[in-house]
Amino acid sequence: PYANTEAKYYPLGDDAVSAIIEQLRNARKFIFMEFFIINEKSSVWQEIFRVLRSKVKEGVEVRLLYDSMGSMTTTSAHFCDNLRSAGINCYCFSPLKPFLSTYQNNRDHRKIVVIDGITAFTGGINLADEYVNKRKLYGHWKDNAIMIKGDAVKSFGIMFLRMWSVVSRSNENYEKYVGETDYEHRNFDDGHIIPFDDNPFRSDRLGKTLYTDIINSSRDYVYIMTPYLVLDESMRESIKYAAKRGVDVRIIMPHIPDKWYAFALARTYYPELIEAGVNIHEYTHGFVHSKTIVSDGIKAVVGTINFDYRSLYLNYECAVYLYANSAITDIEEDFRQTIERCKLFTENDYYATSLYKRFIGRILRIFAPQM
Repeated sequence: PYANTEAKYYPLGDDAVSAIIEQLRNARKFIFMEFFIINEKSSVWQEIFRVLRSKVKEGVEVRLLYDSMGSMTTTSAHFCDNLRSAGINCYCFSPLKPFLSTYQNNRDHRKIVVIDGITAFTGGINLADEYVNKRKLYGHWKDNAIMIKGDAVKSFGIMFLRMWSVVSRSNENYEKYVGETDYEHRNFDDGHIIPFDDNPFRSDRLGKTLYTDIINSSRDYVYIMTPYLVLDESMRESIKYAAKRGVDVRIIMPHIPDKWYAFALARTYYPELIEAGVNIHEYTHGFVHSKTIVSDGIKAVVGTINFDYRSLYLNYECAVYLYANSAITDIEEDFRQTIERCKLFTENDYYATSLYKRFIGRILRIFAPQM
């Protein structure tokens, strides 16, 4: 846990990307970027690319990682080559090799930006126009991110360099990038900030363990915001038991889905959760892509980890755990404002859904671990 660190929460991808670009322009030594999706034709990427090229000309070291599956339809075959010709060191995580690779199911779902070892970002946003509402795909896109400054940035530097070492098959001088900085956060009573990552080859499932611990230890409330809800039995029971013991449990979900099958599957969990006393709110203005949990004004997680099997068991993920930090107040306020733009979903709403859609949702439970 780091104390010499400050955090700033961004309730929309629009604001977060603007902040990322601003911080990139201030880079003096190095920039690390790692994303699941990059759309090379998007205005977001084009603006970032212009900044990165200018930074390279100033002598700043720039490295970029992106996932081959996530960016399969949004980047060309020569994307990395084009970046390298501009002086940007680029690698693609786990290039697709159908029938030739056993790693196709484990994707790099992380979103990381590290600047000079002093500033870092993570959250739900990718580098495409829909994440900042410049392109309307599913109504208003509700996403979020968090910026941290200070000692905790070291953890994100290490996360990135570990992945880079694997993908590039190189040995890194970690101390060069995660050594001591001259940053000083003067509010030493502002709780703790703990960045963490998770991967499919850990013996412990850190993301799931942390989510479950927050739910199980909640006393007054626990609020969850997620685009996908695909729960195993232990997670379902934790959420239901929290509601049954009087905790105010609220889950914000999209009303306009990006994947109809994941949405149909998620709704199959609604009846038992509602019966246990969980309030499920659907964001009627569009699509929720934030991955956030906050509880009792003292604990919160912001990052890339969805409440589904893929994030909790199969993907490489990352997030920031906040404890007694002032940014939690902003996260709570974001939940309150978002709920005002939601519809409370009831059992009657579920059974008003066509029998066909409910049937398809139940069938999809068979394939839940792959969704």
